[in-house]
Amino acid sequence: MPEVLLEIRGLEKTFPGVRALKGVQLTVYKGEVHSLMGENGAGKSTLIKVLTGIYQKNGGTIKFDGKEIDCKTPIEANEIGISTIYQELNLVLFQTVYENLFLGREPRTVFGAIDRKKMIAQSEQILNDLGIHIDVTKPLSSFSTAIQQMVAIARAVSQDAKLVIMDEPTSSLDKKEVEVLFRIIRQLKAKGISVIFISHKLDEIFEIADRLTVFKDGEYVGDYDIKELDQFKLISLMVGKNTVKLERKKTGYKFADARKAVEMKNIRQGMRLNGISIDIKEGEILGLSGLLGSGRTELAQVLFGTRRPDEGEIFWWGEPANIRNPADAISKGMGFCTEDRKTEGIVPHLSVKENITLALLPKIQKMGFVDSKKQNEIAKQYIERLKIKTPSPEQLICNLSGGNQQKVLLARWMCMNPKLIILDEPTRGIDVGAKAEIEVLIQELSDAGISILMISSEIAELERNCDRVVVMRDGKAVGELIDGDINQDKIMELIAKGSESEEKKNG
Repeated sequence: MPEVLLEIRGLEKTFPGVRALKGVQLTVYKGEVHSLMGENGAGKSTLIKVLTGIYQKNGGTIKFDGKEIDCKTPIEANEIGISTIYQELNLVLFQTVYENLFLGREPRTVFGAIDRKKMIAQSEQILNDLGIHIDVTKPLSSFSTAIQQMVAIARAVSQDAKLVIMDEPTSSLDKKEVEVLFRIIRQLKAKGISVIFISHKLDEIFEIADRLTVFKDGEYVGDYDIKELDQFKLISLMVGKNTVKLERKKTGYKFADARKAVEMKNIRQGMRLNGISIDIKEGEILGLSGLLGSGRTELAQVLFGTRRPDEGEIFWWGEPANIRNPADAISKGMGFCTEDRKTEGIVPHLSVKENITLALLPKIQKMGFVDSKKQNEIAKQYIERLKIKTPSPEQLICNLSGGNQQKVLLARWMCMNPKLIILDEPTRGIDVGAKAEIEVLIQELSDAGISILMISSEIAELERNCDRVVVMRDGKAVGELIDGDINQDKIMELIAKGSESEEKKNG
């Protein structure tokens, strides 16, 4: 039987109006990769925050390396060997790699000065041991996100971590960078260091994890060896039997004669958009596919007025749109759920109610005062309609799970009675259950005659939901697929052909 490193029993955590953890348990063995699985709001992040001293528990016991612990701060957790690498890296980008590795624990010379030679030498050794060969005297900002992630891991290892917690570490990495990360995780495992690995990407879980623990609604569901499960069984454990899933019926393209809500002609903008033309029909779900840097988000930003095109024309229901800024777009009936909901979407320290009604405020105020009764009615209506999990409309949105934050952003635009909603990566960073619910909402909006412009890096998501997909490369449209022709092979083929034609043109 492997030796236990971490043992949590009966862990309780409550917030005003909500019991986030309901007597959960977790066992992590020495030298294993253990995944925490569950929908957003299942309690994974809360458990990690209690373990690392960000939150204080209301009950239960935590044993680490044979001793009962109750960390009051993340520093205390670090000192006993628990290191956390968050999705948003807590490193200082303008400082050098070696300064980041020794941040807050710089070695000193006998005269009390910082011993930079020692820091550089030890940094090179630490990174070399992990197979990372870089110039440690360069600023961290000069390296890719993947290297920054590796530096964060190296920092954890150099602090004699016994347990490294990785929260969505691959969200900003490409396939090759993920392979490097997984190689390092296997090295940590070989050294007897345990890893808690949190990811919504099921393929990654099945590749790297030895065991996993499933939580649901703040409760413990069970521990499982990865070999006991397949993806379908895991999803069933996470979301229960009543999983909502809806796929757009591919019964022939029905928008050929529909009115054009939007027409964009020969749009050029800087180096990002190179003469692209698209249209969106009334009630249609139009997908934009393409590799990173293909110009999908920039095209949406031009439509919504956050970017000004250098050339080209935009028509709204057949008339010149004259969109100079987002206020113009909103007044015409457009909404935009941005890719980065945390920094560009939600207002974290406002309530769920305030976030829902934010764009609507000019319409529900009298003499400069908000009609609070009307505001409450609208918030409650959309909380119920979209099944937003919140103890009350007054709850701060930052306390909600990612999936529920995304529903709030959808509610913000739905209450404006829009004619078009732009969705940029609408399901990024949320679990499979919340994804399915949001996809259902998207299709309900389309069925109600609202046009949708959907940008997604997940081709399967476009295949499930879209009536038509425009494939982009280097700021141009390289092809279009309709209805039943939308699939991964054809999309990848169009991207590849676009690449070949550019090479021929430049050759």
